[in-house]
Amino acid sequence: MSHYGQYNASGYQVPGSDPRQAQPGTPAGPPQSRPQVAPTPSGYQQGGSRGSPYPQSTPSLQQTQYGQAPQNGYQLQGTPGQEQGYFPLQNQAAMEDQGAMGGLTSQMGGMGLGGDGAAASRPNKKKNRHAYHNIDQPVVSSQAFNQSTGNAEQYVNQDPSQQIGAGNPYAGQQVTPAMNQFPAQASPSFSTGLQSSGGKYANAATPMPAPSGPGVSAQGRVDPEQIPSIPRARDGASQYYLDHIYPTMEQHLPPPGAVSFVAQDQGNSSPKYARLTLNNIPSTSNFLSQTGLPLGLVLQPLAPLQAGERPIPVLDFGELGPPRCSRCRAYINPFMTFRAGGNKLVCNMCTFPNDVIPEYFAPTDPSGVRVDRAQRPELTTGTVEYLVPKEYWAKEPVGLRWLFVIDVSQEAVSKGFLEAFCEGILGALYGEDEDDVDDEKINGETVLEKRRVPIGSKENLERAQMLVMPDIEDPFVPLGSEGLFVDPYKSQSIITSLLAQLPALFSQVKNPEPALLPTLESALSSLSATGGKIVCSLASLPTWGPGMLFLRDKNDLHGIDTEKKLFQTDHPGFKKLAGKMVESGVGIDLFIAAPAGKYMDIATIGHLSAVSGGQTYLYPNYIAPRDSLQLAQEIKHTLTRETGYQALMKVRCSNGLQVSSYHGNFLQHNFGADLEFGVIDADKTVGVMFSYDGKLDSKLDAHFQCALLYTTASGERRVRCTNTVAGVSEGAMESMRFIDQDAVVNIIAKEAATRMIERPLKDVRNALTEKTIDILAGYRKTGSGSHPPGQLVLPENLKEFSMYVLGLMKSRAFKAGHEPSDRRTHTMRLLKSASPLDLSLLLYPRILPLHSLTPESGFPDPNTGHLVVPPTIRASFSRIEEGGAYLVDDGQVCLLWLHAHVSPNLLEDLFGEGKTSLSLLDPMMSSLPVLETHLNAQVRNLLAYWASVRGSRGITVQLARQGLDGSEYEFARLLVEDRNNEAQSYVDWLVNLHRHIQMELSGQRKREDGGGGGMSTMGMESAVAGITSLWTGKEG
Repeated sequence: MSHYGQYNASGYQVPGSDPRQAQPGTPAGPPQSRPQVAPTPSGYQQGGSRGSPYPQSTPSLQQTQYGQAPQNGYQLQGTPGQEQGYFPLQNQAAMEDQGAMGGLTSQMGGMGLGGDGAAASRPNKKKNRHAYHNIDQPVVSSQAFNQSTGNAEQYVNQDPSQQIGAGNPYAGQQVTPAMNQFPAQASPSFSTGLQSSGGKYANAATPMPAPSGPGVSAQGRVDPEQIPSIPRARDGASQYYLDHIYPTMEQHLPPPGAVSFVAQDQGNSSPKYARLTLNNIPSTSNFLSQTGLPLGLVLQPLAPLQAGERPIPVLDFGELGPPRCSRCRAYINPFMTFRAGGNKLVCNMCTFPNDVIPEYFAPTDPSGVRVDRAQRPELTTGTVEYLVPKEYWAKEPVGLRWLFVIDVSQEAVSKGFLEAFCEGILGALYGEDEDDVDDEKINGETVLEKRRVPIGSKENLERAQMLVMPDIEDPFVPLGSEGLFVDPYKSQSIITSLLAQLPALFSQVKNPEPALLPTLESALSSLSATGGKIVCSLASLPTWGPGMLFLRDKNDLHGIDTEKKLFQTDHPGFKKLAGKMVESGVGIDLFIAAPAGKYMDIATIGHLSAVSGGQTYLYPNYIAPRDSLQLAQEIKHTLTRETGYQALMKVRCSNGLQVSSYHGNFLQHNFGADLEFGVIDADKTVGVMFSYDGKLDSKLDAHFQCALLYTTASGERRVRCTNTVAGVSEGAMESMRFIDQDAVVNIIAKEAATRMIERPLKDVRNALTEKTIDILAGYRKTGSGSHPPGQLVLPENLKEFSMYVLGLMKSRAFKAGHEPSDRRTHTMRLLKSASPLDLSLLLYPRILPLHSLTPESGFPDPNTGHLVVPPTIRASFSRIEEGGAYLVDDGQVCLLWLHAHVSPNLLEDLFGEGKTSLSLLDPMMSSLPVLETHLNAQVRNLLAYWASVRGSRGITVQLARQGLDGSEYEFARLLVEDRNNEAQSYVDWLVNLHRHIQMELSGQRKREDGGGGGMSTMGMESAVAGITSLWTGKEG
């Protein structure tokens, strides 16, 4: 039997290796990457040389933030360095960072956010480290892991300087307690480390010193800048992972969801594919309940790879198929062990010893490791794919077939949506940088008033055929399924001609009444034999024939308990069609334009994409000149991202655990059945919740395996296996140290979205508040008992959790006040399928000031080649400076907010000569002009970088001019740290949480109060008064 130490290198980070902790004396640099950059402008004199009415003496934000000027930055040849900004010096520029959480204790006294009392007793700790839990653990070398796996080149294609070994920052990682990869008893040295950890952890949090110093005013006001900052955490982690890889077995705290990183698969799957809420799991349900945390797994099985990462191995075991456990049917993975000289395969899920078939037999060495382990990717890699034999087939696999259903109604034509959609298809298929479409075949089909108009083509024809079929009660495919599909390149001239003629062909149609359901039923019948994907456009509510819909949202149900009816599908025909799509292996992506914010019944129509595994793109208040570019980008993304169809998913876990629920967009006929998807793509995420059906053995690990059976776009039937491992500990304290904040937020958001159709929104918000209090109070009880009751102590790995939950309650899905049901429903389904990246940006947008960019920002660093990306700022109006210009991105929309007093020089440098005032700018613009100005090139490069670290939505620029554009209201909504409508500000929210945590600790908390629902209207004055009482140790 193999010794666990040969493969166990999954441990605590040594001090200084965790990017979540600010390092003393080491400034956190801005995140950087390698996107495509605009050409360097030559001979350009910066606009500041003109007579600007604004003195340009502001130090750069990058200088102020990190305390030193960038070295070796970008400098234009023949152009003086841009040392001056576009507007006057503000006090805000010096407020961004003073060493992570360093000033928090002196500012908030009684609110000890993540205090580390142990640091105060150790003279070697820096003073500004006091706000962190730094728990020392015995160091265990990972040399055994390195020896057993051989050359690291087998695991990742990377520079030799990054290989595990000498000089690597991860070579001396500490070992996670109880992270045995094999079901073997822990070694004596390993047990000692586990036993000693408890006492140190119990004493890790000590009372913070009394509030004093320059950060506290005479009135006792708290500087909001010193509370946990999401932008600071993101920027620090981005800088760290710019120069470090993430080894999946040596570190068990994944990078933040919004951070780009390169993962090295060492047997445990990359966090890009699977993220556990707890990477160290309590052994019993009682211990888990003490933490208040959910035990869940966030799965994104087809997540895209990043440059530098090793491709997923594809293995073929022939007609025998991949080896599997005969009891639980788990697939072979790196954590299964071999006994009896290699004749027995012990399952890591159910511990059942299986006989090894002769075709797969290989002897083991004296330590119990197969001699061919290094040559077996399924034994060394956490994520692999297997080609499967015919017994796994539901139908003969073929290349993915695409069928376009195009709305040609009067609304689509008059609003320019039809023309934009056709141009988007052409650009995606035949653009200059189009990706290969493999062996996929495409076809167009249009929807028109009371008739169906199928348009098909054959490769030997000179033009497309069009047939009008007036019978929509019993639709069929007159051309036959094969007559509808062609190779997109062999028939390029036919497709191009057809899409170019469609807008003019239907421009004279009068009084159209769209009939959507019969058309989709006909489209399904053309794909039912093979499976495939439908891409459908829609610009008006379908009001004719079978499946006709009507206006349900009349504003009379908002704010009452029955509002939840508006979020549910209200037509049996659409429900039945969605089930048929999944059964046939067909999915649908919907592109829905709502000109002037018209009601489109997203709850009913979007049900098709939600159940079949597709996606709904909603364009509220669609305006063609402004939104056509984003539409084209998203059509291209839909066609080019990795997509599979006819998919089934099964999640397995270790003995002692069981799957309790799934959250996402899929079809599950009954509890316990496999999840079914008509299609699944690289952006889709599923949340899995687990419960206990026994007790976990702390001497063994907890294992999780996701198996996705699907057909690739090229026509291969495969199973993608994602394997994840976590340690098991006795008690809740260890588990609190290995929390994945993004996974916790993702699971909670998905569960809350699921409850929207069951409970009133007020109850959902109350439940979110209660859950937040439970988690923070659980940590207060189990992990920071040495603190006095008057202090608010946040877990080190959940410092920003409160802000994310506040952002969730301020999202369109859950916010109080009036919100169109279409927007709520669309956001609800987005939350259910959102990846950690999408959700992180949605709940807390990134905001970048453009007026204070340094000359180096937005250009490659000459030494490293990485793009220099300036730090982002907090989402609060207190950070907005007079005369400023800001880019704001929440992953769905990108706003360019311009202050009313913005510098004319900045406007000219950004938009072109003569654009010296806000009123001269085109409000319908969607992209920046290409100018040979330094600022223009900087911003275009930064937008290209943001596009590379975004989810499924295209990135275009929408103007939000102060006092001129309606999009300014959207900008105000995205300032999630501020009080808006009935929602609290960030500071008020923390005070509210602290008050209820105190009540929980004293036994006075009443759950029915809901923590005020998290939506009380307490203002800043009451917040300051509450914090002042916290300083004195009094109850709020």
